[in-house]
Amino acid sequence: MGFLTLGFPFEAMLPMTNSMIGSAATAVRPLIGFGIFATLLVLFRPLLTGLVRAGLLLLAPRKTLEERRSRARMDDMIAINRFARSVENQHPGLASELRAMAMRD
Repeated sequence: MGFLTLGFPFEAMLPMTNSMIGSAATAVRPLIGFGIFATLLVLFRPLLTGLVRAGLLLLAPRKTLEERRSRARMDDMIAINRFARSVENQHPGLASELRAMAMRD
């Protein structure tokens, strides 16, 4: 630091400003990377969604219509039997009719 620092105070501040700018750039760099990554995700969202759905179909293929209908019938039969058990003490006739209805399908 000589007598020129009085005439040129900005040159005396250069090392400090360079270190401040460097630390700011170090802090901002991950944010810029995350912003680019988020932009690419938004841009390619339809493609990524299709890939995820295709992967899920590979792991668990969709059941056929007949399989889904038979599962729905089984769920209905279980629900009717559960209701028949709950009303068996108060209305035994209704419970037997419910069980007959469940066995019909």
